[in-house]
Formats: sequence, C-alpha cells, structure tokens
Amino acid sequence: MRAKITYFITAAVLVVYFVLVGSRGLLLIQEGTALTVTFGVAVLILPLIGVWFLWKNTQFVTKANKLAAQLESEGGLPVDELVRTPSGRIDRESADAVFARRRAETEDAPDDWRCWFRLAVAYHDARDTPRARKAMQHAIALHERRA
Repeated sequence: MRAKITYFITAAVLVVYFVLVGSRGLLLIQEGTALTVTFGVAVLILPLIGVWFLWKNTQFVTKANKLAAQLESEGGLPVDELVRTPSGRIDRESADAVFARRRAETEDAPDDWRCWFRLAVAYHDARDTPRARKAMQHAIALHERRA
C-alpha cells in the first residue's frame, strides 16, 4: 500500500510540474519572436514526453499488478526463499541460485506467462532491473495474447 501511495504522490507532483513547464512554454510562444517561439515549442515537448512516459509506466504497473493478483489467486506467486544479510539486503548467491531455477523453468515452458512473471521477479531480486522489466513485458504480452 505504501508503494501505491508513493507512486500516486510522485505522479501528482510530476503532473503539476508538467503543467508549470507547459505554461512557461506557452508564455514563450506568446512572446512571438523567432527565438522565444522556438524555445517555447522545445519547452512544450518536454512535458509531452513526460506525460507519455508517465502514462506508459502507469499502464505497465497496472498490468503487472493484475498478473500478480491472478497469480496470487492461483497460488502461484514465487515464495520468498532468499537469504538476506543482517541489514536485509538479498544475498547475491542466493538470488543467483533462485534465478537459475526460474530461468530453467522458463526455458521448459517459454509460452507460459506465469514462468516469465516469476523470472521477472528473479531478475529484480538479482538487481537486473532492465531484464526484469523486459521479462515482465513479455509475461504481459503472453497473458494478453492468451486472453
């Protein structure tokens, strides 16, 4: 629940920022000189990119959460079996061992979104965020094709 609240607060702050930056871009365009119009258009592009990025991230998180809820209802969420250091960080060797099992599971069933979801979690635990995101995107795509 805390992560959701943090996400919504961050998103709201970003939207306010986008509005403020966009209004500055419009003010620059209203000045009417070639230089200010050019800068105004450039300034307006940044909030548009930001809104697009925020929208795509929100879609990704929503879809991943739906998969997690479905997997939880089926009793298929991965069990946290990772060894942790006294400070609470995940032990690298433990994460690598779990990752190897998840990768083998996914290689045995490459069309199962559940395996890809669990592989994404293993990537995340191994601190490989780019691959975790790609694995989760693949899980989402497989799930959407099945539905």
